Amino acid sequence: MRSSARPHSSRPSVPPGRSPSPVSAPEAPPGGGGGRLADVDSFRGFALLGILVVNSTYFASAFHGTGVADPAFTSSVDTAVGWFVTIVFETKFYLLFSFLFGYSFTLQRRAALRRGTGFTAPFLRRLIALALIGAAHAVLLFTGDILSTYAMLGLVLLALGRVRPRTAVVTAAVLLTLVAAAYAGLGALQAAAGELHTLDIGAVTAEAEALAAQLSGSPGQVVAAHVRDLPGTAVVLLLFQAPAALAMFLLGLAAGPRELFADPVRHFRAARRIQWAGFPVGLAGSLIYAHAGLHGAGTPYELCALALDLLTAPALAAAYAATLLRALHGGLGDRLRGALAPAGRMALSNYLLQSAVLALVFTGYGFGAVGHLPPLAVLGSALVLYLAQLRLSARWMRTYAYGPVEWVLRAFTNLERPAWKPHRLSSK
Repeated sequence: MRSSARPHSSRPSVPPGRSPSPVSAPEAPPGGGGGRLADVDSFRGFALLGILVVNSTYFASAFHGTGVADPAFTSSVDTAVGWFVTIVFETKFYLLFSFLFGYSFTLQRRAALRRGTGFTAPFLRRLIALALIGAAHAVLLFTGDILSTYAMLGLVLLALGRVRPRTAVVTAAVLLTLVAAAYAGLGALQAAAGELHTLDIGAVTAEAEALAAQLSGSPGQVVAAHVRDLPGTAVVLLLFQAPAALAMFLLGLAAGPRELFADPVRHFRAARRIQWAGFPVGLAGSLIYAHAGLHGAGTPYELCALALDLLTAPALAAAYAATLLRALHGGLGDRLRGALAPAGRMALSNYLLQSAVLALVFTGYGFGAVGHLPPLAVLGSALVLYLAQLRLSARWMRTYAYGPVEWVLRAFTNLERPAWKPHRLSSK
């Protein structure tokens, strides 16, 4: 995985904007359910779009996220698409999934209490399964996978699962502030040391070209490239995505007892305030983040912009969430929920399918098109794939109770063979 921002390494590594894998939903009604769980699933289905758009840019170009523009795509249209994806999508949608992971944790625990069954052991098995799936995903398809990080952070969530909502919110805010301060401090130290530009453009270009050649080679070369990238990926995940994901876990944990999705209309007034504040604050931070990544790579400015993004990206993600919440309970809410919720119910399967399709298109597993499609074509293809997934998910969930990977995850978690058909599941 290539490093999108920050900090840069001598070779591409994992970008902070690279989105984590969605994790399976809580125990949902077999027929699709409605109300609270349908809204949660709709949020997952929506977040899949942002994850696909961001990840497709890293599959499509070995230069993306390195701080060096791809020399094959330098037109004004290419640049505009790059700005659009970075500002609107990058570093935003994995925050939504992380929030939902924490929120779903509270639903799963509550469901276990209602059933009178244990929660800790099944949850630990779920984390083990996520780690195993994530490891296979990272080696075979996409080094940007974050499931293993989710599994690790899940242990922290389990330890903190009983904290009061206010404590969880304060802890999340302190965590983000401390990490942002650390990046800003690194930028200040770099400036004070006179290291105003640490990016070796020639070395990065040569390494990106070599990586593109390897990724477009044989399947064995693709796997070798992934394995070589894993250490750099782990560093960026731990230094950037993990703290932000954990903070969102905690916010989701705080929202669970308040049953955010139980009566969404009750929160419309707060949602409007979030929109009014979140969009200007979040977009301003994203604009600076994008400018620094495109024009200030390897400089103290980039580190400071990264610090700013850590603080403002949650505001934009919250504004997206508030907008979707209001839309789901507006005039077209039923149609929107019907389009998004099935994809969200099998979000993990859809995420892995996205990686499989992108790997088939851009790597030596298939067409080896890395570095050959312009950004506008990549964006358009991602939108087409997303629409296809919405349609396929709706058809699948009309017949089956779970997505295929969700079925495996549930079987491992509960040590039982789940029924495929909804009517069989509901009759138990």
